[in-house]
Amino acid sequence: MKIKKIEIYAHELPVKNPPRVMSSGTVYSLDTTLVRLVAEDGTEGWGETCPVGPTYAEAHATGARAALIEMAPGLVGADLWPVALHRRMDSLLNGHHYAKAAVDIAAHDLIGKKLGIRVAELLGGGAVERVPTYYSTGVGDPDEIARIAKERMEEGYPRLQVKLGGRSVDADIATLRKVWEVIRGSGMRLAADGNRGWNTRDVLHLTRVCVDIPFVLEQPCNSIEELISIRRLIQHPIYMDENGVNLSTVITAAGTGLVDGFGMKVTRIGGLLQMRTFRDICAARNLPHTSDDAWGGDVIAAACVHLGATIRPDLNEGAWIAAPYIEGHYDKTGVRIESGHIALPKGPGLGLTIDREQFGSPVASF
Repeated sequence: MKIKKIEIYAHELPVKNPPRVMSSGTVYSLDTTLVRLVAEDGTEGWGETCPVGPTYAEAHATGARAALIEMAPGLVGADLWPVALHRRMDSLLNGHHYAKAAVDIAAHDLIGKKLGIRVAELLGGGAVERVPTYYSTGVGDPDEIARIAKERMEEGYPRLQVKLGGRSVDADIATLRKVWEVIRGSGMRLAADGNRGWNTRDVLHLTRVCVDIPFVLEQPCNSIEELISIRRLIQHPIYMDENGVNLSTVITAAGTGLVDGFGMKVTRIGGLLQMRTFRDICAARNLPHTSDDAWGGDVIAAACVHLGATIRPDLNEGAWIAAPYIEGHYDKTGVRIESGHIALPKGPGLGLTIDREQFGSPVASF
C-alpha cells in the first residue's frame, strides 16, 4: 500500500469554560492540525497533532504544519507500513516527532480500514474493551479543585491528576490537602502534576510537608538533571512526562531506575509505532504509564484509546483525552467518557467517520 494523496488541515478547538490554566501558560482555544492520507485504492486515514500552545513543549501548531509541508512531497508514493514510513519521514526531516505522529496515526487508521481490523489489533491486540481514563484539573483555587475532585470521584473516574506549579508552593500544598480530604478512602489514585513548574527546593518542601498523602509526583522539575538530584531525597514516586521526548530517553530513565512510571504523549514521542515500543519497554520493567496526549480532537483521542486498550491492565494509568474540555466532535458520536472509562471504538481503523466538511479547505494538498 502506498500513499497517493496527502491533505493538511487547520482547525480550531475552543476550550469549554475557558481558560485552561497550567504552569506553562493559560489556554482559551487551541489550533489543531489534521492529516488525511489517501491510498492508491481510495482508502483514507486520518491523523492529528495538537500542541498545547507554544510554551508547553518544543512544539507549536504552525511548526507542525511547516514540518508536514516540508515532508509531504517526499511522502507521495511512499509505503504506508509504519516502519518503512518512519524511515522515509526520517530521511526527509530530522526530528519534529509531533508532526510525524500525525502521519503515523493516519497510516495506522488507513491500514486498519484496508484490512478491516481496529488499530488496537494492529498494535498487538486489545486487553480490554473499556479503557480507563483520568481527569486532569487545571491550576486553581484549593476549594474549587476539591469540588471538581468530588464530582469526578462520584462519576467513577479511577484516577485524578491535579495540575500544580507556576505559583506559591504553599497554594499547591493547600490544594493537595483539600483534594485528599475529599478522595481519601475512595480508591481514587492521585497524581500531583507540576508540568515542570517547580524548582528542586519547592519540590522537596512539598513532598516533605505532604508525606502522609499518597500521590505520584509527575514531572515536578524542568530537567532530567533536576529529577536526578531529588530522586533519592523524596518518598513519593516520580513519573516522567515532558522529559520523555524519545525512546532513547525512556530507555535510560527506565533502565537506571530514575522514574517509577511515565505520563506519555502519543504525538510527542512520534506516533503509535513508537508508543508500541514504549509500552513494551514499560511492561518489561513493570512501570505504570498513561497513553494520552497533550490535547486534540477525536482523532488523537481514538489513537490514545486504541493504544490504551493494549496496555497490561495493572500498568495502565489511563488514556487521557481532551473531549471533556473542548467543544465539538469530528464525527456524529465522537470519543466519549462514561463512568471514568472510554469504550474502544468498534469500526475498522480508528473507528471514526470523519466529517471533513467542518475543516474547510486544506491548507496544503499534495
